[in-house]
Amino acid sequence: MQTTLKSISIGVLVMCCVQVFAQAKFGKILKDMPGVVSYTYRNEFAKDVPKTLDNIKALGLTNIEFSNLFGKTASELRTLLDARGMICTSYGVSYDALLNKIDQVAEEAKILGAEFVRVAWIPHTGPMDLALAQKTVADFNRFGQKLKEKGLTFCYHNHGFEFLPYGQGTYFDYIVQNTNPDYVSFEMDILWVFHPGQDPAALLKKYPKRFRLMHVKDLKKGVVGDFSGGTPTENDVTLGTGQLNLPKILKAARKTSIKYFYIEDENPKANEQVPLSLAYLKGIK
Repeated sequence: MQTTLKSISIGVLVMCCVQVFAQAKFGKILKDMPGVVSYTYRNEFAKDVPKTLDNIKALGLTNIEFSNLFGKTASELRTLLDARGMICTSYGVSYDALLNKIDQVAEEAKILGAEFVRVAWIPHTGPMDLALAQKTVADFNRFGQKLKEKGLTFCYHNHGFEFLPYGQGTYFDYIVQNTNPDYVSFEMDILWVFHPGQDPAALLKKYPKRFRLMHVKDLKKGVVGDFSGGTPTENDVTLGTGQLNLPKILKAARKTSIKYFYIEDENPKANEQVPLSLAYLKGIK
C-alpha cells in the first residue's frame, strides 16, 4: 500500500513538474501559457458549457476570464472548472452590478476563485467629458475599496472612448492619475488602446504599475480607428496578421505589473483563429 501511495505521489509530482515546465517554456517573450476570455467562446458556451471547457482545455488553455456565467451558478461553474484542472482568475461584470450588487459580485468572484474583478464599459451617452470622468473616478475608488476589503482587486478594462484629448493628455490619463492605486488597477485591451490612436507599448511604459491584466488581440489591416469604442467583430484577426506590433507590446508588458494575459478574439471564426494565435505567441522572439 505504501509503495502504491508513493508511486501515486511521485506520479502527481512529475505531472505537476511537467505542467510547470511546459508553462515556463511557452515562449521567449510570453513566458507562460496565456489565458482566454470567455467572450471568445460566447456562442459555444451558450450552447454547452462543459463541452466548451473541454475544447478550450484541449488547446492547452486552462485559465479563463469569465464575463458571463452562462446560465450556471458560480458554484456550478467552479465545479466544472475544478473537474478539469482549470481556473478562473478574473471575473468580468457590468457597471450596474458593481453599483447595485457589489456584495454578490464579490461572493461570486470568490467562489469562482478569481483574484480580479473587472468592468469593461462605462455607461455613457455621447463622448466622454470631465463630468463623466470625475464620476468614474469616484465610482472606481468606491468599487475598488469595497472589493479590496473582500480580498479582490478591481480592474478597469479600457474601451477606446476614454482616449479623447483632455488637458495635456487624455481622459484615460485623468482616470489613472485620479484613482487611488491601492484600490484601482487596469486591464489593458491593446486593440482598444490602438483603435483610438494610442500606442499600447508607450502606455505600458507610462503606467507600469497600474496595469495588472491584458487582453491580447489584433486589428484587421486597413481598419481606421476612432473614439467610438466599437468595431465589427470581424475586425478581430489572428494575432500577428493585423496592425498591432505585438512583439513590441509584449516586451514592454514584461516590465510592468501585469500578472495574467488573456487572448480575446471576438471574431465569429475565433475557433479557427485561436490555435493560430497561440502558435504565433509561442514563436515571438
